Amino acid sequence: MTDIADLPATALAAAIRARTISPVAAVEAALGRIEVRADLNAFVTVTAERARAAARSAEQAVMAGEEVGPLHGVPYSAKDLIATRDIRTTQGSHVFADFVPSEDAVAVARMTAAGAILIGKTTTPEFGHKPEGTSPLTGRTLHPTHPGYSPGASSTGAAVAVAAGMGPLALGTDGGGSIRIPAACCGVVGMKATLGAIPHLQLPDLFGANSYVGPMARDVADTALMFEAIAGFDNRDPYGQARLPAQQAFTSLRGLRVGWLPRGGARVEREVAAITAAAVRRVADQGAIVEEIEIDFKAMEGAFLTTLRVGLAARVGPHVAKFGDRMDATLIDRIEQGRRCSGIDVAEAAFARTAMFRTLQDALATCDVIISPTLTAPPLPIGIDTHGEIEIDGVLSGTVRGAWYPFTFPLNLTGHPAISIPCGRTGIGLPVGLQILTRWHQDRYLLAVAGLVESSLQTASRDL
Repeated sequence: MTDIADLPATALAAAIRARTISPVAAVEAALGRIEVRADLNAFVTVTAERARAAARSAEQAVMAGEEVGPLHGVPYSAKDLIATRDIRTTQGSHVFADFVPSEDAVAVARMTAAGAILIGKTTTPEFGHKPEGTSPLTGRTLHPTHPGYSPGASSTGAAVAVAAGMGPLALGTDGGGSIRIPAACCGVVGMKATLGAIPHLQLPDLFGANSYVGPMARDVADTALMFEAIAGFDNRDPYGQARLPAQQAFTSLRGLRVGWLPRGGARVEREVAAITAAAVRRVADQGAIVEEIEIDFKAMEGAFLTTLRVGLAARVGPHVAKFGDRMDATLIDRIEQGRRCSGIDVAEAAFARTAMFRTLQDALATCDVIISPTLTAPPLPIGIDTHGEIEIDGVLSGTVRGAWYPFTFPLNLTGHPAISIPCGRTGIGLPVGLQILTRWHQDRYLLAVAGLVESSLQTASRDL
């Protein structure tokens, strides 16, 4: 019998409604797994007693025959950048080590309304600023199966928690790939929705937004279930004014027009190139029409870094005078770089953002989705210099952001929805992710396509 902690959310929610599994048992299974895998350091705060109390209430509601939400009794975690009422939200920093928000983020409130039970807050690098799962406050979070390799960042603990059975669902945030990168590294699913589709009101600049809250899970069905719980109109978000169209069901990839983006202007490691190309061939075998395309995503690195650095300098810079000796040295360096950016640099980054949006719109006029590797290489060894260059197939290939995840950060600037799904493993067992993106507001369409691709890859794996 499958351990309760390893059940998908869809099955767990159905079993709870059918009274074959108690919410109490579901929460205890997740808490037990957190305790057993404490070595991974995926959580900064575990809300065990609150979760147990919520589980008892959820069980009473089921036994009384009350109407319950789609995630009733299902445990989940939230990245520690996301506000949670009466539960500390540290942002991975000594600056907010004891900060307790007075209200929930929109996504957290909607998860509660859907019946989900928060079991804790997951680790993140300080203010989510770097692609490595460490922070001065929480230390290092380990990969769930390969401790010598990176679990990705900055939704590090969220991805590790899902992969290791510490709750089937997790809320992450994505400011440059921070959901999709750790999802790919840990072999789970992570989605960055259309800008505004999932309201994110914590941002100080809602109009220049490039950070997103989104779902993480072990399969696409669970991701879709979670997406439905947290997505939707909110008049407080300038990009959240559109109501997402309903998705008509379809059951085949036949006729799907795929733009296959194998490089994105970057060097792609041989195993990753082979594994992702094989996945796309499987999509073509299902009747999709695949055409190779090339978009220079890597060229967006400068614009992205300007946006990141200036934002950190404005938002976090004021804390350096008081907390600098307890802040991550790489964060302080990013802040200093941001302070040196000019107004012209910021404007040029905005121009590049617009140009890339237009490029993607043109590409999506002739294809339904664009598929690429999520990362150019498997999870990197831990302890890398996040400012330095990395080698791919023995060749110095550029800085970590431009060389390792050029496929992710441009989409934070353009706003297009994207999802990373597992598509295979390297010879030593490291996960490889496949990214699928599509047009604005077609999030449900994206999930439907991703589900069919996932199914085709699983079928191919069984046939081997």
